[in-house]
Amino acid sequence: MSQAAAVLLAEPQAHPPQTNTAQSAASYLSSELADLALQGEEGIRKFQSGELPEQDAQWWRLVPQEARDVLSEKEVKRQNVLFELIHSEMEYVSDLQLVKDVFINPIIDTVSIPQSRARTFINEVFFNMEKILAHHQRMLDRLFERQLEQFPLVQSVTDIIMHYSLEFSQEYETYIKHYPIAEMRHRSELRRNQRYQDMLQQCAQDPRVRKRDIITFLSRPVTRLPRLELLLRTILKHTEPDHPDADEIPVALTVYSQVIKSTQPGIQAAEEKVKCWTLCESLVYQKGEIIDLDLYDATRSLIHQGPLARRYSKDLNMYWADLHVALLDHYLLLLKPDIRHSERVFSIVKHHMVSRPIPLDYLRLGMFDGSPEHRKEVTHGTGLFRKYEHRTVYPLTIYHASAKMTRRYTLYASSEGVRQQWHSEISHALNMRRIRQENNMLFAPSVLSDNFFKRVANTAVNLSTNAVIPNFTGYVSAVTKFSSGSHRFLAVACSTGVYVSQIDKEPSFRKVLTTLNSSCLIALPAVNKFLILSDQGLFAYSLELVGRAALGSATSQTLEASRERVASDAILVRAGRIGHRLVVLYTAKSFLQTCLYALEIVNTAEASPSLRRRGSGLFSFRSFGEPITIPKDTHGIAFLNRRIVVCSDKSLLIADPSNLTLSARHTAIPDFSDADSANNLPMGTLKTRCAAARPLGVVRCDKSDELLIVYDEIGCYTDKFGVPSRSSGYLRWESKAAAYALRGEHLLLFSPEFVEVRTVRTGKLVQTIAAEDVRRVDVGLLSADREPTTIVAMRGQEEQGLVVDDICELVETADLKATGAAQPPEMWDDFDTM
Repeated sequence: MSQAAAVLLAEPQAHPPQTNTAQSAASYLSSELADLALQGEEGIRKFQSGELPEQDAQWWRLVPQEARDVLSEKEVKRQNVLFELIHSEMEYVSDLQLVKDVFINPIIDTVSIPQSRARTFINEVFFNMEKILAHHQRMLDRLFERQLEQFPLVQSVTDIIMHYSLEFSQEYETYIKHYPIAEMRHRSELRRNQRYQDMLQQCAQDPRVRKRDIITFLSRPVTRLPRLELLLRTILKHTEPDHPDADEIPVALTVYSQVIKSTQPGIQAAEEKVKCWTLCESLVYQKGEIIDLDLYDATRSLIHQGPLARRYSKDLNMYWADLHVALLDHYLLLLKPDIRHSERVFSIVKHHMVSRPIPLDYLRLGMFDGSPEHRKEVTHGTGLFRKYEHRTVYPLTIYHASAKMTRRYTLYASSEGVRQQWHSEISHALNMRRIRQENNMLFAPSVLSDNFFKRVANTAVNLSTNAVIPNFTGYVSAVTKFSSGSHRFLAVACSTGVYVSQIDKEPSFRKVLTTLNSSCLIALPAVNKFLILSDQGLFAYSLELVGRAALGSATSQTLEASRERVASDAILVRAGRIGHRLVVLYTAKSFLQTCLYALEIVNTAEASPSLRRRGSGLFSFRSFGEPITIPKDTHGIAFLNRRIVVCSDKSLLIADPSNLTLSARHTAIPDFSDADSANNLPMGTLKTRCAAARPLGVVRCDKSDELLIVYDEIGCYTDKFGVPSRSSGYLRWESKAAAYALRGEHLLLFSPEFVEVRTVRTGKLVQTIAAEDVRRVDVGLLSADREPTTIVAMRGQEEQGLVVDDICELVETADLKATGAAQPPEMWDDFDTM
């Protein structure tokens, strides 16, 4: 800040020193003119109180002709502009006060806007106008004081203007940057709220409004600073070179120019946000589908938009359609504009989704350098008299990474420059999205093993030849973590056996069992059991001996000696604590049917003598209720509160694991009993979609009674009784899922090439992890609530003809703010004393 600005920032003086010009002018005023000036003071008081007619509110009408005659023409013009500055300030304060009395208070006092969002609407539309008003009320009071003290010859008001300008410049900067958003919020409410329209019509009847609409009042702060700047420049133009204003006004003009200039980027950003919100409000989604695009997030931005054409084929005929393509910072939208006039005076442009939005995480660029093509269009005429025009168009190709052929789009730009601009904008958006995602991961892959497990890619390997293949372990099929003593271990099942390594140290896997083709591992530390499901059946081993074998303090023979056969014909197994019981659930298939069995793990000391004779160690297994018949194509068991969900290829069955014999009472979900009703077409549509999908399981929505039914391609919400909710809407995944996991408030969906992370409550896509041959491998343990950990295997690098299987744990990242908040407050005690 310059020295002059620092001086002006101080509180303005009541009696600034007079200039030579002012002194000489005052000396010419006779006592008679002074008396006339005293009469003019009465007019000034009426002017300041608003009692003076508008046509008389001018300096030359309040100052006697005799007094004006002794002043130079330049000084007369200067005094007129000074008076106009004070007059405009008085009108400005009056208008801002009118906004509060005529517009804001009726919104609060009436039901034109629902009370639940009235305060939010006022904050968005009128923003910090009240703070600006307070600054100008104080400035106007000082201007009035100066005007009364020095009438009829006001020497200067620059010190007052400068002082308060430096105070309110920040308020103006924030208001002007927000103004496009405020106007958009008002117009949006005006378009869809008839009560708001009626209220504004009533407000227009107030005589103080003088036929001005609310936009005029909202824009008053935007135009006030340029208006003040213009008045100061005019005052400077009519100021003598030896007057202090000749030096002080340029300083004030510099401040105004800087404030106005600093708001331009903010205005541009706000206008871009308004364009984004305007587009978002115009979107028309396909019926039935639930899409949470998170369009009103504070970080959302519209990167690029514009017209592109697309060619369609119908009945062997080709036709063209003009689309509006919008590139957001997280999605690409293909839209069909539809301009319709509503019954009101507003014209609404709707944009219909012609294809599902493509997340940038899945968007890929195809060919952008294809040869130009010709678009044939009818210019005028009909029938045989039609005339055509050929326009050159330039093709560009984009596609969805998870549906490379079915969701591949060839669009056409009007020029090569437009095509290259789209290529540049999309490439930039993809890079920014990648960087943003990498730095804001909700779940980060933590590598547990990256170069040990090797297999032959896409080839059936004869196990008898494995010995000649170096470092061959086979396909990773199951993984589990467990603790034994003071050590933490990672157990991995491959086609050649089971390998175990300590977690806290450098991975050094040791083969502890030669069980072939194991498909599930379950560690139960509470009962010292390690369950393995393989082609030979379901077996239990001593968990302690598994850990000792991994450390080298026990042999594989000793571990094999602890083996206990649980079931010889099991094909699927899950285990977990249900109530106070630790239960193992498994399915077994016979020639005619498939059954679900429940086994309870009990202390052999408290069991029957026959069980003690058959048992191994302190704990063993006993039947828990009678088995029930389930579909032959059952592929999964999920835990839901106090019930289990049996997943088959076509249905989901809920059963009570504590009493499986009540098989007649297990129920199927979702409940589509009303789907055939003529009045419930959405449920009928949902039923059709669910029938074509493969159920994977059910999860509870956090803090609600809703359930989310997870299928391989879609998801749908139901109430706690299984009846579809949310108007029978459905979610669609971007990739076909093979498994899922529930982690806190997030649902993780696993497909061979991607891991989708979505919110359970809305289905919003919040993260995507891309990899190859992704599969979840820790599915054996049932969890009563959110799963504490998730482990996946994915394809790594190729080495000497072998493919490496990487094993990663998806670790939920910590909130940095929460981490900072955990610091003890006393660590900052010395800071205040420095």
